[in-house]
Amino acid sequence: MDTANRTVVAVKGLVLKNGQVLIVQRSMDDEVGGGTWECPGGKIDFGEDLETALMREIKEETGLNVTVEKLLYAVSFNTDPSRQVVLLTYLCESKSTNVVLSDEHSSYRWVSEEQLKVFLPKEILEDLEKNNVFSLQELSIKGKETLV
Repeated sequence: MDTANRTVVAVKGLVLKNGQVLIVQRSMDDEVGGGTWECPGGKIDFGEDLETALMREIKEETGLNVTVEKLLYAVSFNTDPSRQVVLLTYLCESKSTNVVLSDEHSSYRWVSEEQLKVFLPKEILEDLEKNNVFSLQELSIKGKETLV
């Protein structure tokens, strides 16, 4: 195997609070996807438990403490010919909406399912739809509440 090839494992959280989903916008100076909206999360450290990594990443990026509920789906894609990303997306719950962003992100929003479909890139939406995330009972029941 070519040692220049590498696989990165990352975790993302679909963070829910009162039927709203947290999305964050990458800082404009980010060389990979600057200005795009995404769910919070990031790479796992060697030897780190997946859910622990996700809670750490969300805390670092947003200041929120979350509870990891369940794995929603896993995907794999290449960002270039020598770099593969394995991405695990989890459903998470937050008891707070008080977000404090890290320097990695420039903005955040708590959005409805409909707004999520407007802000997120096409590739992320396709993964969410392909894995039936929008049909989750947690989204449809909680989506009727309003953010406090």
